[in-house]
Amino acid sequence: MAVLGGISVAHLLNDLIQSLLVAIYPLLQADFALSFLQVGLITLTYQITASLLQPLIGRFTDRHPLPYSLPVGMTFTLSGLLLLSRAPSYPVLLLAAALVGVGSSVFHPESSRVARMASGGQFGLAQSVFQIGGNAGSALGPLLAAWVILGRGREHVAWFAIAALVAIVVLVRVSGWYARSVTRARAKKAVSAEPVAHARGVVARAMVILTVLCFSKFVYMASISTYYEFYLMDHFRLSLHDAQLALFAFLGAVALGTIIGGPIGDRVGRKRVIWVSILGVAPFTLALPYVGLEATIALSVVIGVVLASAFPAIVVFGQELMPEHIGAVSGLFYGLSFGLGGLAAAGWGWVADLESVEFVYRASAFLPLLGLAAVFLPDVSSTRVKANLTPARSASEGAPQVAKLGL
Repeated sequence: MAVLGGISVAHLLNDLIQSLLVAIYPLLQADFALSFLQVGLITLTYQITASLLQPLIGRFTDRHPLPYSLPVGMTFTLSGLLLLSRAPSYPVLLLAAALVGVGSSVFHPESSRVARMASGGQFGLAQSVFQIGGNAGSALGPLLAAWVILGRGREHVAWFAIAALVAIVVLVRVSGWYARSVTRARAKKAVSAEPVAHARGVVARAMVILTVLCFSKFVYMASISTYYEFYLMDHFRLSLHDAQLALFAFLGAVALGTIIGGPIGDRVGRKRVIWVSILGVAPFTLALPYVGLEATIALSVVIGVVLASAFPAIVVFGQELMPEHIGAVSGLFYGLSFGLGGLAAAGWGWVADLESVEFVYRASAFLPLLGLAAVFLPDVSSTRVKANLTPARSASEGAPQVAKLGL
């Protein structure tokens, strides 16, 4: 639990820094006279950088564990944050976003692996504890931005370097535990329980379906997380401060949904959680563009809770399908979350420039209906078999045994 707590705190600080980009979009738009498309391209730059690198880093570290890559990745995030506070032009602003993306590409697959190693077999719970840190950080970012940055100037973004430095210290400690776990697992040549291997066709079909579900979830989420403030200010004439508080409420709901989704998946099955959370949110998304201010905020909270509960289940479902590629699977799904979100943010920005932000909300409301694809997911057996692990696999995939060794 100490390791899970540490990695969750680091996730909170990492995603708090990332959420500053979204939280200060109105400020950046005013400073650089940006169009909605240019705002979306900031998100695209950051998220595409992260999404392209995460699966590659995860695949590499499946074979060659790099425990101390975690604080190194956070150093990239720190560099991007400091550059963001002083960027003199739009291209430099994009470079700052790219550096933050590189930091995320290292952090997410490796920290997800650490969460699994420390899970004690409760993989859904471990993913929820890990992910709740990120969602809490995403929720706190807009609130802290309203208090620290707005009204004082973009240069005050540099104050959040303190958060990055704290995260580096925490990750150095976590990396030490990770490194010791790798050494001990190799020395003992631990025998670990792994899920039964699934047929290649079953795995391929399931991964395609999970990708479709991720598309539905993250493309819709991008329409809220990137343009929610603009929607509230334009449609309901809210002040920027009040709009940021509403965004905080939505992101807080996302955090709550994340912590709920993993443990429920451990108990009732991940397929059920995925099915209910994505398709079940459709009535609320379809109603959102046509209600008043109070109902809009209430519906956004419901949407955040229900839709966010899917992601821990999706990640663990994929890990159980491909137990020999924990890092690659984690990197793939976290990469999809960044890449799809970035492409959607830019695409919705283009649509908003052509039509309106309100039109974006009406169009995106139908995306959760793709949750119907979840009915075709296979039933992943929880039966486990004994297998002799190679040293590299013991470090990255032998999570239950690592926990049993008291590591």
